[in-house]
Amino acid sequence: MSILINNFKFRIILAFAGIYIIWGTTFLAIAYGLRGFPPFILSGLRFLVAGLIILGWLWIKGEKPNSLINWYKNFIPGVFNLAAGVGLVAWGEQYLTSTEAAIIMATEPFWFILLDRKNWKKYFSSPLVVTGLLIGISGLILFVKDSLLNGTYEGNHALRAIAIGVLCMSAIFWVIGSLFSKNRASSHSIFMNVGQQLFAGGVVSLIIASIKGEWTSFQFDAVAIEAWSSLLYLIFFGSIIAYLSFIWLLTVRPPAVVSTHTYVNPVVAVLFGWLIAGQTISAAQSWGLIIILFGVLLTNSGKMGQFNSY
Repeated sequence: MSILINNFKFRIILAFAGIYIIWGTTFLAIAYGLRGFPPFILSGLRFLVAGLIILGWLWIKGEKPNSLINWYKNFIPGVFNLAAGVGLVAWGEQYLTSTEAAIIMATEPFWFILLDRKNWKKYFSSPLVVTGLLIGISGLILFVKDSLLNGTYEGNHALRAIAIGVLCMSAIFWVIGSLFSKNRASSHSIFMNVGQQLFAGGVVSLIIASIKGEWTSFQFDAVAIEAWSSLLYLIFFGSIIAYLSFIWLLTVRPPAVVSTHTYVNPVVAVLFGWLIAGQTISAAQSWGLIIILFGVLLTNSGKMGQFNSY
């Protein structure tokens, strides 16, 4: 029995390491991937290949989709969470550093509170949640203001402003997809749900790439090895290991505990961006990050206190 308990605890540690460290490094991996792939081709190949790997493995095991309704229930989060949510992150990183993108995405819990109308009464009855929301928004304003004035991207500052807005939209799309998935859960296994979501997100991303004309000037033989390496990392680590770890943790740990990745990921992104790519953030941006993370911590503390059984 003790061996089983220790094994279970070890799997939990590995799963948290996956969503803390791996997801924190995917922002930098996307930046390197963009050196060879257009944004939606990069996202499409990432999700489609990962989805096909999982679905193929399940097919070999004898597990197959059991209804079109479940495909629909996984198609929506696949489009909103992955094609729109993560795909827009890749587009935004053409004009923002990976650390800037990760910090903006750390505001996701605030959008969740604002969009989850069904639980507004619970959220806004908590002083911690309300205080954390206001603090987090002020931190975002400080960070965005300094990013626009002192950002490292040497180009059109209007594009940087648009990219920041797009990153905020990507966080909103992620929340919409998550709320849909939460309220209309599929009856498939966790692996089948993830596989279908990845497959749907990949197909839609590649369709978007075609509409945007990304294929017209793209050549596979011109992609550098570092971009291929980044794509492989995003497929196997970011889209399979970390995503499955996240979905599994939601079944064995309170959502508020699992959501702590939202204030660990940007710290990991900043660290790896500095160590590997030499990216830096200004003093004002650093204060913006600290304020955002403090706001996230307060909102999660408030939700954890109210919804331990949620």
